[in-house]
Amino acid sequence: MTTDNPTDNSATPSPTDGSEEQVRKVYAKDLREKDQVNTVFRVTKKERVTARSGKVFLSVVLVDKSGEIDARVFENVEALEPAFNVGDYVLARGNIISFHGKSQVVIEGLEKLDPGPLDPKEFDAPPAPAREDKPAREDKPAREEAAPKTGDGHGGGARAVGQIRELVADRVNDPNVKALLLAFLDDPQIAAGLPHAPAAKGVHHAYRGGLADHLLSVMRLTLRVADHYPMADRDLLMAGALLHDIMKVAEISSDKGFEYTDEGKLVGHLVMTAQKIREKTLAIPHFPPLLEQHLTHLVLAHHGRLEYGSPKLPMTLEAHIVHALDSLDSRIASWVEAMQRDPNEKWTENLKLYDRQLWKGPAPTQRGRAPVERRARKDKERKPKERPEKTGAPAGDAPRAERPERAERPERPPREPRPPREPREQKEPREQREPREARPPREPVNVPKELTFKPFSVLTNKPEPAAKPEDGSDSES
Repeated sequence: MTTDNPTDNSATPSPTDGSEEQVRKVYAKDLREKDQVNTVFRVTKKERVTARSGKVFLSVVLVDKSGEIDARVFENVEALEPAFNVGDYVLARGNIISFHGKSQVVIEGLEKLDPGPLDPKEFDAPPAPAREDKPAREDKPAREEAAPKTGDGHGGGARAVGQIRELVADRVNDPNVKALLLAFLDDPQIAAGLPHAPAAKGVHHAYRGGLADHLLSVMRLTLRVADHYPMADRDLLMAGALLHDIMKVAEISSDKGFEYTDEGKLVGHLVMTAQKIREKTLAIPHFPPLLEQHLTHLVLAHHGRLEYGSPKLPMTLEAHIVHALDSLDSRIASWVEAMQRDPNEKWTENLKLYDRQLWKGPAPTQRGRAPVERRARKDKERKPKERPEKTGAPAGDAPRAERPERAERPERPPREPRPPREPREQKEPREQREPREARPPREPVNVPKELTFKPFSVLTNKPEPAAKPEDGSDSES
C-alpha cells in the first residue's frame, strides 16, 4: 500500500496480500462534513462507552501532524474493538459528520498497520500554542488564577509547560531555587518529553500532556496554601510541586499505551529526580548543600508512606504540604475521570481501585451542579423560572416602585429661524376627461320581503286529521 500524495511523506503501509493499494493521505485539519475517509492515522484514545439507550460504541481519537479528530465506531463494535489499541497506526475508512459543531469520523472499517514503513513525525500532533494570559500576581485575588481543566488532555501539554515556566520566573524569589528549576525545564530530555508525557499509566492524568497539567495544578495549589500558612517557605513549596513527578518523562513512555520504560521499572522517578537534582546543583556555582538536601527530601518523601514507595517520611512542613497537595490533585483527577467514563446518572459502578461507588449526581444545594454534568443534560434539567403568583387585584392596583427623579436638563438655546422655502413650481393642469355615458337603469327584481319555507315532510305526506280529545272538547292544532 502506497500513498498518492507527492507533496508529503505520508503513510506508506506495507501490503498484506501482495498487492499495493494507493491511499491518498488527507490530514485531520482538512476533513469536512460529508467527506469520505480512507487514510492513515495514529490512535491516541480508545474507550468503550455505553449510551443511555444501552447501545455500546467506541470513542476514538485519531491524530496526525495537522491535529486530531474524534471518531466513533457504532457498528461491528465487538469485531473491531480487539483489532487495534492506543498507539497503533490504522487505516480508517468511513465518513465525516458534524457533531456539536466539530467534525467527527464515523468509522465503517479499520485496519491495523505495520509501523515499520511509516514516518512517526507525520503522526505527532502539533503542540497547542501557549495562551497569552499570565498567572495572577501576588497582589491579585487567588480566584483570578484559573485552575487547569481536569482531563481535557489532548494538546494542552505545551500550554501548561509555558505557564509553568511563567510561574517559576514570576513567583520564585530565591535565586538558587529559580536557577535549579529553570535548569530542569531547559534540560533537553525534560523539554522534549514534558509536553507529551502522561502523569500515570491509568490512575490519574493518564493522557498525553497530563503530567504538565498535574504539575501546574499542584504549583497553583501551593500558592494558595502558602498564603494560608505563611510559616511554610513558598519557594520550597513551588520547587517541590514542580520536581516531585517531573522525571516521569523518562519513567513512562508517551507511546504504545503508556508503558513503563526499563529505567522506570528498575530505578523509578523518585530516585531519577534525586539524581537529576545532584547533577544540576553541581553545575550551579556555590549552590548551598543544605538547600540541595531539602529539595531532595521533598522529592523522596512526596509519596508520604514507606509502603507507598517513599524512601523517607515527610519531616518538614514543606514536604508534608507537597505530599498532601499531590495526593489531593491526583485523587480528584482520578475520581472525575472515572465519573466521565461511567455511563450512569447518579452513582458510578463500584471502582475496584477505591472499593466504593462515587456520587456523580447534582449537589443537593441551590447551585445543584454535578461534578461532570453535561451540557445537554443540564438543559433538560434546567428548572423554569418562577413567576409571581397572580392575585385578584387588578394590575393597575399593584404598587409600582418610585422612579428616581431625573436630573434637570439644561435649557436648550433657541433655534435659529429657518429660511423661507422657495415657492413650488405650479404643475400644468390635467386635461379634463370626457363624461361617461349614463348607464340604463336596471330592471327591478321581484323579491318578497320575507321568505317562508315549508318542511319537506309537509310536501311529501298528506296531513292527518287532528285527533279529538277524549272529553269531547276541542284542542288547538
